[in-house]
Formats: sequence, C-alpha cells, structure tokens
Amino acid sequence: MSRTKPSNEPQDALSRLVEALRVLPGVGPKSAQRMAYYLLQHDRNGAAVLAQALGEAVESIGHCQRCNTFTELALCTTCSDSRRDPALLCVVETPADQVMVEQTMSFRGQYFVLMGRISPLDGMGPNEIHFDRLLDRIEKPEFGGPVREVVLATNFTSEGEATAHYIGEILKIKGIKATRIARGIPVGGELEYVDAGTLARALLDRRSIS
Repeated sequence: MSRTKPSNEPQDALSRLVEALRVLPGVGPKSAQRMAYYLLQHDRNGAAVLAQALGEAVESIGHCQRCNTFTELALCTTCSDSRRDPALLCVVETPADQVMVEQTMSFRGQYFVLMGRISPLDGMGPNEIHFDRLLDRIEKPEFGGPVREVVLATNFTSEGEATAHYIGEILKIKGIKATRIARGIPVGGELEYVDAGTLARALLDRRSIS
C-alpha cells in the first residue's frame, strides 16, 4: 500500500499565521491555533496593530554600541545618562534582567547585556555572549572604560553560575574587581517556607550587623 506524499504546495495564510505564532516561548500548536482564531474572529484591528508594531520593532530596534541592550539609537538612554557612574558596570544575561535590576532603584551604574549565558550543550560559548565586547567596555575609554567594579548579576542557574565564574576568573587575572550579587531569603519570606538551598546560601552569605 503506497503512502500519500506530503504536499509541496505553499501553506495558506491561516497556517502561516499559526506557524509564526509558534515561535513564541511556551506556545505549542494548539495555543498558536487558538491565538490565531481569536485574533481573526474577535480582534482584527488588534492583529493589525500587532503586525505593524512587530514590523517596526524588527526594522528599527538594534543593539546599543556600548552595552549591547536593545535600542533604536546608537547609545541607549542608560549609557547616555551623564548622572550614572560609567565605572560601575552590572553584567546581566538579558534586557529583561536589566529591567528588573533597574526596577530596584538601587543601582546607579551602567550595564552590559550578554544576550545569553555560557552553555556548551546549546552551542553558547564566550564568543556567543559577546565576551570580547564586554572586555572592550571594561578596559577601553572609547567604549566607556575603564571600569573599577563589575557586578556579575547573571541568573543562579548552572549556566548562569558558570558564566559568572568564567567572567570573574578572567577579570581577576586582569586585576579588575568583580563582585557577585548575593542570594538569600526574599524580603518578607518566612524560613518555614524557604527551600533548603536558598537557606543554605543565605547562611553562607551572612554578614555582620553594623
């Protein structure tokens, strides 16, 4: 019994829309299909606005020449802000992480966004996280350097820890101060509900009461 060969005909517009929506993280075939049907059935104006905004973003948003975050300009607003300390640099994995640090309103330095983390299994090494650009930012005046302290604010995953360790070791060799953000009990947290790993790290990172 012969099998029917898959058609080589181009997909229709609806199928292309469903496939396009599947590029979003956590969106499978069913979710993409529901989104597509919702937009077409209930909010075609919203779909048009979304399509236009995506097109404009892809066309106009690039990377900051100094810190590598997303921006429409050569330098982002943070790097252009003369009130911030360019000699204090916070290294994060993603622009979303940068936003979270900014929301604390406790950091007045500048940033470098790696756009990833070291993960050999995913083909991510020092080149893929723009390590050379990071060193230029730290050391060279034309890129905003020199930097007196680098705050490593990568995530506390195995890949994030490996990334922080790699960068920290290189900076140590170069004689540049590197610090790591601390881990511990969340504000308002009760010990009874804190996991053992977090509590153990909080004990290791304890400090004197002044």
